[in-house]
Amino acid sequence: MIGDVQGCMGPLRQLLDKLGFSASRDTVYLLGDLVNRGPDSLGVLRWAHAAGSSARCLLGNHDLHLLAVAHGVRKAHRQDTLGPVLQAPDAPELLHWLRRQPLARLAHGWLMVHAGVLPSWTAEKTIALSSEFESAIGGFDHKNFLQVMYGNQPNHWREDWPAHDRLRVVVNALTRLRFCTPDGHMEFDAKDSEATPPPGHLPWFDVPGRLTAGQPVAFGHWSTLRDLQRPNVLALDTGCVWGGCLTAAEIRPAGPGQPAQAAPLISVNCPQAQRPTPKPV
Repeated sequence: MIGDVQGCMGPLRQLLDKLGFSASRDTVYLLGDLVNRGPDSLGVLRWAHAAGSSARCLLGNHDLHLLAVAHGVRKAHRQDTLGPVLQAPDAPELLHWLRRQPLARLAHGWLMVHAGVLPSWTAEKTIALSSEFESAIGGFDHKNFLQVMYGNQPNHWREDWPAHDRLRVVVNALTRLRFCTPDGHMEFDAKDSEATPPPGHLPWFDVPGRLTAGQPVAFGHWSTLRDLQRPNVLALDTGCVWGGCLTAAEIRPAGPGQPAQAAPLISVNCPQAQRPTPKPV
């Protein structure tokens, strides 16, 4: 499992080499934000697409931003580095592949998401909601879905939300969540470490009684986490594009009836380390 690559193809290759990755033997799980802000988003997409079933990817907020820009739903930001993807001759094929990736996976005993999981969702519920999203963004009417996908409201889960509101909550939780209230109301402005939550909020993984508390969860998105130590919680965004490193956790086989275990983290430094560190998004 590898955290946010964000267009850093060189470090990704170095990390795969360090892991001894073999496409004929191994599977790499990329936990979202494959693209943007780094120098080679096109290279990352081409590699992941060509790897086939050896690379299992999730969508992160930057990947959704790329899809929205490509379909004319959003304007590119000044700091975006998506131009080479949008101008590439194989862009239609790559974007078609990208929008068929899920928001969550459950594999080898691990629930994998890009950002977080609301406290009222089980692992099985999370996967079911990801499937609802896949049907919407992968369908014929995907451009209309992209147009209604953005927004901070509603900021909490209810089973009876109308379809677009329901999916907006799903997207925001799985690709943007850091802090929420104990009853699952999400906050989207704070981007600091887990030690400084907004008043009345907690890191999503510290909410008492969350239904995934006994489920190993791996996620990215939150590069300002430092030395996170929580049971069954594995944070893998170590800020490669922001001057940190790119990090993987190798899943170790488990015995019958035992939960999967992640090996010690393996990292490579990124050449972007010389850049000033901006605020992550």
